[in-house]
Amino acid sequence: MASKYRADQVGSLLRPKELLDLRRDLNTPPEILREKEDQEILRVLGRQKDLGFKIFTDGELRRHGFMSDFHESVEGLDMQAAIDRNWQAAGTGAPTTPTSRPVAGIVVNKVRKKKRLTEHETAFLKQHSPGDIKMTLPSANQFPAIAYRKGITDKIYPTHSELLWDIVPIIKSEIQALVKEGVKYIQIDAPRYSYFIDPKWRQYIKDEMGVDPSQALDEAIKADNACLEGARREGVMLGIHLCRGNNRSQWYAQGSYDPIAEKVFSQLDVDAFLLEYESERAGSFEPLRFVPKGKNVVLGLVSSKLPQLESQDELVGKIEEAGKFMPLQNLALSPQCGFASTMEGNLLTEDQQWRKLDLVAKTARQVWQDA
Repeated sequence: MASKYRADQVGSLLRPKELLDLRRDLNTPPEILREKEDQEILRVLGRQKDLGFKIFTDGELRRHGFMSDFHESVEGLDMQAAIDRNWQAAGTGAPTTPTSRPVAGIVVNKVRKKKRLTEHETAFLKQHSPGDIKMTLPSANQFPAIAYRKGITDKIYPTHSELLWDIVPIIKSEIQALVKEGVKYIQIDAPRYSYFIDPKWRQYIKDEMGVDPSQALDEAIKADNACLEGARREGVMLGIHLCRGNNRSQWYAQGSYDPIAEKVFSQLDVDAFLLEYESERAGSFEPLRFVPKGKNVVLGLVSSKLPQLESQDELVGKIEEAGKFMPLQNLALSPQCGFASTMEGNLLTEDQQWRKLDLVAKTARQVWQDA
């Protein structure tokens, strides 16, 4: 199946200052916050339409972060505990510290779903979106790696695996609900696969999690496939975004797709792989040779971290280079990640964000006549 959306986007958009101020003020009445969210979502939907996109997102403007819907819908996590991680500044490689609020809690009790994750978001989008809707969900694999703390979580879940398989039904049920609601594009955000391509994080899996990295990769694929089971429908795109970290223009993992390409591309039951290719940290396009016939790759060639606008000619050249390893008809273009995986957003302006999305749309129209 050829790619349906040539100009794609990973999901999150920068929040305007007025919305951030309302959300930070704990005294803001919920109805006032909701009214402002509605207003801003209508605005960003209009901008996407004006740029020529055929797939629409609400920019995750109702979320604190890309996985906050999960935290707000599931009990058993303590959100007061911050997660330590060494982030790197984009463009410099220098270590730095993100200023965001904690993006993940610690599992302190059995995880149980209290309510739907995204129902409050899809209802508005179904009413107001100018076209097909994309909804994003965190991978079930996201949480055992970052929400499991020895001495606390192991009293509830003796192993990371037991926690993972308690989360799988939660994500699976949400995907099923989105399909029933008519959502045309469901994207799983999966930063944990970067652990398997970066030597230091492979060592972390072995030393800190006490798991063989090869076995952990096999289980990650199995878990994501279990979440997607039964979701395939005519006209529905199932995608997975393989991220290397995105917080205030920072990243935490690097490395080419070579160590995981053959297994991940051939075994994950998705229609599209959204891959980060905006910097040398991602390696070459050669691993794309393992993408099975009929599956699609969205090339994340435009940086959502850096404000500098890429060259359209260079983007076209890179797309043509990727086309040496898989059919051009099965490729699409996007930024490498969202612009605001956490609500504070990356270090560029809204105008720079829209210029980059305009570049994505224009380049897609140049390369693919059906864009």
